[in-house]
Amino acid sequence: MPKKTLIFLLIILAIAAFFRLWRLDSLPPGLWPDETAYVNDAIETLETGDFKVFYPENHGREGLFMWLLAGFFSLFGISVLSFKIVPALIGILTVLGIYLLAKELFRNEAISLLASFFLAISFWHVNFSRIGFRAILLPLVLTFAFYFFFRALRTKNSLDFILTGLIFGLGFYTYISFRLAVLVFGFVLLLWMFVAKRENWLKRYLGGTALLLMTTFIVALPIGLYFLENPEHFVSRALGVSVFETEQPVKEFLKSFGKHLAMFNFVGDRNLRHNLSGFPQLSPSAGIFFLVGIIFAVFRGFAGSFKERGIYLFLFVWLFALLLPGALTVEGVPHALRTIGVIPAAYIFAGLGAWLIYDWAKNKFRDIKVVAFGLLALMLVSSFVMYFVVWAKTPELKNAFPLNPDDQKVWRIVP
Repeated sequence: MPKKTLIFLLIILAIAAFFRLWRLDSLPPGLWPDETAYVNDAIETLETGDFKVFYPENHGREGLFMWLLAGFFSLFGISVLSFKIVPALIGILTVLGIYLLAKELFRNEAISLLASFFLAISFWHVNFSRIGFRAILLPLVLTFAFYFFFRALRTKNSLDFILTGLIFGLGFYTYISFRLAVLVFGFVLLLWMFVAKRENWLKRYLGGTALLLMTTFIVALPIGLYFLENPEHFVSRALGVSVFETEQPVKEFLKSFGKHLAMFNFVGDRNLRHNLSGFPQLSPSAGIFFLVGIIFAVFRGFAGSFKERGIYLFLFVWLFALLLPGALTVEGVPHALRTIGVIPAAYIFAGLGAWLIYDWAKNKFRDIKVVAFGLLALMLVSSFVMYFVVWAKTPELKNAFPLNPDDQKVWRIVP
């Protein structure tokens, strides 16, 4: 990695850390009941040593987040800060992950740095990095699973195939929306097999693919067996909000899907706990870059090289597949939490779009670097203001997080 790139990446990671750690003890101003359920499950896990693959209480939750909480509690003690720092650290690691994945896909430092910067200051991702919901694991697992997979295809290293399978298998222990990631992974595998057959590479990759699938199967087997024994828990979380529970499921799906497509640039989640009510999920600048990246990818998907088409198809499948957990529901749409898995793909498209605009303008405008850094600085400041000033001072925010973390009647944390 060039020294300049490393410096920029460290600055971006420092920004990501600041946005996720500053005032973490006081913002959000309270807790949501789901958060206390996670903590109590983690404390029970510590006390009993029973690391469940699935915690059936509170409509059911996959176990990985509780395991991480239990580990942190055992190392640093049981406290509100120990609880809240776990999603914050997960969020920071995801910023690194999106850099690595974008670099592996495009072999372009600028796109990778831009994508990671946009994620570092994203209200959408910052907000969920500061709330104790297990869903924050989903972007992390997806970015690193796909990073190691594409690296494995390039290096043909057995360890990369094993790591891909390990991380992808762990994904089944993160959040219900991960199940739709199987569509993305299946598409990538089929596309790769087609390429391998076309280029006569199949024998060279057969062993690695077998390692990947075997590792995924072994890691995911315990939760798979649990759902076979308890099939009612497999869908319990989605019951009551599914479009299939309505009289006109196709109509409701199309309506919900349209709202989720519009949330990036027009009207976002109206739940104050998830978003600055109704604001687009992407900032105005990131939203424009996202659209530019999307439009470019559509054209290159038809006119680019075979490898380019594969990359853009992969990103589109990721985007649309991970919108489905929200689009298949009718409650609270568009829903920023259920669709949290699209975040890395959206910001990779935004990084691509920003780089395309800069690449076009650099030979036409003399001071384009000054303008570009000025715009990035403006985005940084506006993101800070949106979260730490506007959202933080919204009067209704306390109603979105109604529980006082110091109230011993709420949970079993010792301050």
